[in-house]
Amino acid sequence: MELGLADDVALTTASSAGLGGASAESLACEGAHVTICGRDLDRLAAAEKALKSVGPGDVLALEADVTDPDDVERLVSETVERFGGLDHLVTSAGGPPPGSVLDLADEDWYAAYDLLVMSVVRAVRAAYPHLADGGGTVTCIASRTVREPSSGLVLSNAVRRGVVGLVKTIAREFAPAVRTNAVLPGPFETGRIEGLIDHRVEAGAYDSYEAGLEGFADGVPVGRIGDPQELGDTVAYLASDRASFVNGVALPVDGGAIRS
Repeated sequence: MELGLADDVALTTASSAGLGGASAESLACEGAHVTICGRDLDRLAAAEKALKSVGPGDVLALEADVTDPDDVERLVSETVERFGGLDHLVTSAGGPPPGSVLDLADEDWYAAYDLLVMSVVRAVRAAYPHLADGGGTVTCIASRTVREPSSGLVLSNAVRRGVVGLVKTIAREFAPAVRTNAVLPGPFETGRIEGLIDHRVEAGAYDSYEAGLEGFADGVPVGRIGDPQELGDTVAYLASDRASFVNGVALPVDGGAIRS
């Protein structure tokens, strides 16, 4: 399907790997110019090189921490300076640490809120004037845990719900100039999943990493965890005019795992 994204400009946060990186790749494959960012310079350079090989658009790779307000402002300003505008914002962030309510300190909750919610608020504020100028889109990568909480992930379960509330709000405030949606990924084969499985192996929940992979696929009707590119392709679709009547949704991309 031709998505009509050639020569559009997309900024994807926390995108040197994982689901943010997969989203950047799908947008680049469609011919968009893409800005990516991350804190690991080696991984960022590798991602930049890989993206330049998948599509005709240009790639801007910037070192940035999405919890730093100045870095977020700079991501937007340097994107606009490089490409002459901004059409699509895709927000992503690494997951907060696992734990239960009684395990975590106040500082953990504030850090999770800064990482998961305020990073989106700041990016949206900085990007909005440019997105509204040309009829742009915002797509926020959240998690299926906003619908069905996962054991041992209380920070993700509780705090990510703020992102979906934000999406539903600005979908009305920004329309019709800007469409805003969220995707709710289930288990995907990313570094995040690897870390969670390792944590649960150490805690005795799984006997091995392989058992953890099977555990994460348990309850997924399609019988497997996802390929990150499947999430990326969904993000690219939501950014395109093919989804021009899709606004304010929180779309599960989880192989049918959510029962609600």
